[in-house]
Amino acid sequence: MAEEQRGRAGGISGLLRLLREHGEAIAWDLPHYWPGRSLGELFTGEMSFYELGVFLRHLPWESATARAMRGSTPEDDYWTPDRQLAAAMVDAQRETTYVMVKLHGDPKRTRRIKPPEPIQRPGVIKRRNPTVIKFGGRHGSGAAELARVFGGRATNQ
Repeated sequence: MAEEQRGRAGGISGLLRLLREHGEAIAWDLPHYWPGRSLGELFTGEMSFYELGVFLRHLPWESATARAMRGSTPEDDYWTPDRQLAAAMVDAQRETTYVMVKLHGDPKRTRRIKPPEPIQRPGVIKRRNPTVIKFGGRHGSGAAELARVFGGRATNQ
């Protein structure tokens, strides 16, 4: 069984490769997330490779080692999955509010209200002239066109 483990990417050889590639981040994370311990203990025999492997498997997403392995930038690190979800919820709520105001508001008062801009995220390029689909405007996309597309009948006809 030991010979089978030697050929795999994991085990001690995998940990040594990880130390060569991301040793500085691991050295920073060890005392940060495991107070009183340091990477030097691995080489003095006070820490086993098994303990180091367990530590590395359970590092949080925002740890220096995880960031180094992902190759992420500081801006990417700011946008954790939780923050991405929160921004998506805020965008959805703002869009819902906009639609409700446009649908139920006085057309004379709400015609100048612009759709909300989504929260800027890294890697998303803001379009200067987004494609706008108008329903009920000059473009022939009114209730009759929607009824034709969806196979129903227009209520205002």
